Amino acid sequence: MKIVFMGTPDFAEEVAGALAAAGHEIVLVVTQPDKPKGRGKKNQEPPMKHWAKERGIGVFQPPKIRDAEAVARLRETAADIFVVAAFGQILPKEILEMPPFGCVNVHASLLPKYRGASPIQWAVINGDESSGVTTMQMGVGLDDGDILLQKEVSLAPDETGGTLFEKLAKVGGTLCVETLAALENGGITPRPQDEAKATHVGMITKRMGLLDFSRSAAELERLIRGLDPWPCAFTCLNGRTLKIWKADVWEALPGRKDAPLPPPGTVALVNGGIFCAAADGYLRLREVQLEGRKRMAAADFLRGCRINEGCRLGDGTAAEREV
Repeated sequence: MKIVFMGTPDFAEEVAGALAAAGHEIVLVVTQPDKPKGRGKKNQEPPMKHWAKERGIGVFQPPKIRDAEAVARLRETAADIFVVAAFGQILPKEILEMPPFGCVNVHASLLPKYRGASPIQWAVINGDESSGVTTMQMGVGLDDGDILLQKEVSLAPDETGGTLFEKLAKVGGTLCVETLAALENGGITPRPQDEAKATHVGMITKRMGLLDFSRSAAELERLIRGLDPWPCAFTCLNGRTLKIWKADVWEALPGRKDAPLPPPGTVALVNGGIFCAAADGYLRLREVQLEGRKRMAAADFLRGCRINEGCRLGDGTAAEREV
């Protein structure tokens, strides 16, 4: 098939690569405009633009896909199907109706669960045992089109947003190839989503990473994994940002099982890790990164940074700079 491919991040790259490897011709890549990033605020190309340029494929970066100029550009591009994977804009009806085989979206959840921008992170944050990928015939709403194919993926106990992203990207590429083959030979019957089971998730923000130790230790541990690698969970230590990369849950302190639970955020024990009080137990910080320093195991961090038992994490001073 001749494909107009719409996507922006690494997830889209994996899907586009699978389609190209399967012999499909991507005639145009549509992606988001370059955006300023980093401390220097220099414009950075989205991954799909870089992918397309390396292969000599034309790139189109409309600020708004529904503008008349963008619609006209797509209308004049001969393609059998439009494939969308984490593009970042909602397509209007006139674009959805352009190609003979319609517009197929590759979405990183088992729809109708987790419609929206961040299904991968929320699957980890919510402690789901499984996630997956759905291909769907796109409708005019947000991720509400008819389901074509689905593939379920189990989450590991130590799953992070980053590791699940990689898993689902590979599955997404394979599933998209299978979907296009089935559409081409008429071997697929779309089925509507159950609206009663639909859930929605919004964009992940940097502010979400600020740990609130009044929550349960299990919730905090899942949040840390879900926000790895971005925006990363963090707290404050002596007025400086302390990023938390790995942690685990303890119901009681080792060797102090009868000790009363101190106020949330209190460092209750420093012993190979940093045991912080949460609402119902303890979060042991296992891998951390202090502002201006490298990421390291908590045991190594403690050799160069003294933390006294009884101090409180999360004073808010550095947190406001982060968010």
